[in-house]
Amino acid sequence: MRALRRLGAEAVALIVAGVLFLVPFVFIGLTAVKSQEQATDLDFGWPAEWRIVQNFTEVVQARDYVLLRAYVNSTILTVASVALIVVFAAMAAFVLQRRAGRLGTVAGFLVLAGLIIPPAIVPTIWLLQGLGLFKTLPGLIFVEVAYGLPFAMLLFRAFIAAVPRELDEAAMIDGCGGLRLFFKVIFPLLRPVTITVILTSSVAVFNDFVNPLYFLPGDDNATVQVTLYNFQSQYSTQWNLLFMDIVLITIPPLLAFLFFNRKIVTGMTAGAIKG
Repeated sequence: MRALRRLGAEAVALIVAGVLFLVPFVFIGLTAVKSQEQATDLDFGWPAEWRIVQNFTEVVQARDYVLLRAYVNSTILTVASVALIVVFAAMAAFVLQRRAGRLGTVAGFLVLAGLIIPPAIVPTIWLLQGLGLFKTLPGLIFVEVAYGLPFAMLLFRAFIAAVPRELDEAAMIDGCGGLRLFFKVIFPLLRPVTITVILTSSVAVFNDFVNPLYFLPGDDNATVQVTLYNFQSQYSTQWNLLFMDIVLITIPPLLAFLFFNRKIVTGMTAGAIKG
């Protein structure tokens, strides 16, 4: 009887989660293929005219193909940011985990502060202007790396705690220096949590809207999320094109989640258990 109740509760939870997950996608998909007049109703009505190709073409060609440039910018931003996050977070987490002490405690507190304290927009802009990196892609990459490091470091540090220190000692006896010890011995063992960090950070950076809006303004520097402004104005909104744009920029992170969700869960679970 208890097993039957548990099975029923799981089925209800699965149905509720499925509805909450699928309903927004159904609404977005239906609105994206409607005409502009019908899309203004913002309902679940069946499209009177399926404008899949027309809406897709208009979105891609809008503002001199800004969406294509945005995809290139977002790809460069995501790849560069995630690569730096993985390398720096893994190295910092290794040092903090292996050198416990008062300094490590302070550094750990600063890492947690990076997760809790909200980012300051104006001081960050002032700093980027001083470095000559404001309104540049490298400047935004550094911002994304700074914001993504705390969470990645926590995952890496929890996983590294399970790596025996004897490996470090054996490698040092064989003549390995600090960098060689990390990249030849420790980093290959971090593959599960590295995959998790890559996927979660990629989705976060690719879907970021606020940071590109503030730190990388301009059509030439647009990322995919900022292109949502193309179909909105003070007095009117082209809802069908807006939702078609949402569909196009949602596909990459959605596919990444669907194909690699097990690896994400495995990496985070392994880090939590071994920490």
